[in-house]
Amino acid sequence: MTSLKDLFPLIEQGDIEIKGMTADSRRVAPGYLFAALKGTVSDGRDYIPQAIEKGAVAVLSEGGVDVAGAAHVIADEPRRALALAAKRFHAAQPKTIAAVTGTNGKSSTVDFCRQIWANAGLSAASMGTLGAIGPKGKIDVGHTTPDPVTIHETLYELVGQGVSHCAMEASSHGLEQHRLDGVDLSAVAFLNFTQDHLDYHATMEEYLDAKLRLFRDFGGQGMPAIVNADSDHRDVFEKAATDHGLQVVSFGWRGEDLWIDEIMPRATGQVLNLFWRDVEWKPFELPLIGEFQALNALAAAAICLSLGMEPEQVVDGLMKLKPVKGRLELVGKTEAGAGVFVDYAHTPDGLDVLLRAVRPHTAGRLKVIFGCGGDRDAKKRPLMGEIAARQADDVIVTDDNPRSEDPDQIRHAILEAAPDAREIGDRGEAIRTVIAELQKGDTLVIAGKGHETGQVIGADVIPFSDQETALDALKGVAG
Repeated sequence: MTSLKDLFPLIEQGDIEIKGMTADSRRVAPGYLFAALKGTVSDGRDYIPQAIEKGAVAVLSEGGVDVAGAAHVIADEPRRALALAAKRFHAAQPKTIAAVTGTNGKSSTVDFCRQIWANAGLSAASMGTLGAIGPKGKIDVGHTTPDPVTIHETLYELVGQGVSHCAMEASSHGLEQHRLDGVDLSAVAFLNFTQDHLDYHATMEEYLDAKLRLFRDFGGQGMPAIVNADSDHRDVFEKAATDHGLQVVSFGWRGEDLWIDEIMPRATGQVLNLFWRDVEWKPFELPLIGEFQALNALAAAAICLSLGMEPEQVVDGLMKLKPVKGRLELVGKTEAGAGVFVDYAHTPDGLDVLLRAVRPHTAGRLKVIFGCGGDRDAKKRPLMGEIAARQADDVIVTDDNPRSEDPDQIRHAILEAAPDAREIGDRGEAIRTVIAELQKGDTLVIAGKGHETGQVIGADVIPFSDQETALDALKGVAG
């Protein structure tokens, strides 16, 4: 039995049994604790009566509301209080957990960690945008950084599967909302920082401050803090690490621990020549294209090395890596050999890095199909249009997830900065049209949606997959 006092040790009376907890009033069941959290759209305190009616025996909030018919726990920081209570309710976590933050590359990096660990015989998992992936397959967790109750439910379940090593994404939303506050970390990592999520964070400074929490508030003395040495924000993250007693481990072209001496592009991969702390590794082929994928792989390697893996084990894992779904994923080739890739790039920097990464692997014309989501940061639309026009030979502007916005206006905002681009609003039609045009040596990148299997139009989610659409189109070309 778990009592309310077990979850909140400082309360005076807490002998009520708690059978579960949630911040979603729709998921309340008899015996539950309901966390009435204030969100950006709605205030959980408005749903307290419904939660109690459904059987909540305790309510957690920041106060400012009367609670009748249930125990009331008031906290100055209810999100953090919920995270710590979730940790106490689901008491087990994998022994080794690494958290990765950054605007781009988190999903690939945590999955690469999982693959490297698993290849070395460790029972490993990853958690983030793609769900939690463990020895028994995928567990759906809903968000890049799920709510703290889901995090601890999932970590507990992974321990039950025998998982000892887990890598997880740490989004700016999740860090600011204290979702990771109950997780016991063994390493933290920073990849990059560029414009995104300004629909949530008021300024870039607030966005940066949210990411810095991972280094400021989660580190223990001597904990490895892995930093991308090629990032413009290297210094601020390294300072946060050293100020809080963390041990900086840097990687990249300018890395001081794991650094790149040379990258040689190949048609479906790249040969890397690396050094780890002044010891040169024998050159090996990484079976992924794109320099940014090499950097994601290096981030994963640096995490694994800093946590004690032998270099030989890490190299063996790197040579066997598979791309994450929707992350510079090779969907197929035309009969003439033109490659079709799907990628999740949906930010200016993400698109810029993507197109620059694919260029060395492209003998002919580089073509890109992309759009921008509705009800999200509108400032990035012309920025992405300009980048596409500059980096690609053929730009096709289409719909992404327009949501409640007029898709014509979203496309127009992009096209203003890419006047020579083609406009094909229907995403399926855009993919079919361009694949039919591909010539030998061309590369097509379909950007923005990656692993997603739906198109959000208005309030509806229409089934749609870039991969399936492209595969069908490739079969048509081949036929």
